[in-house]
Amino acid sequence: MSNEATPHFGVCIRNQDCEDLQLLKLYPILPDLTAEGAGLIRVVDDSGEDYLYPAENFIPVSLPAAVEQVLSAIPVSVSSR
Repeated sequence: MSNEATPHFGVCIRNQDCEDLQLLKLYPILPDLTAEGAGLIRVVDDSGEDYLYPAENFIPVSLPAAVEQVLSAIPVSVSSR
């Protein structure tokens, strides 16, 4: 999958054994071709760091360019729990 085709965001649909993921939350996805080949996806989780998670935990979403631009400009911070 090329970087152009890689979605920039995904919705978490599974979070078992993943303390830093919330169900139904939108997360930034970073391109990682090596991870994709292993069935993983690189996600900036609630810790504010990027980690590899099973790709099956997310549904990639395509957003309008204007929405992606606004979301990408917002700094990722650790959410309060």
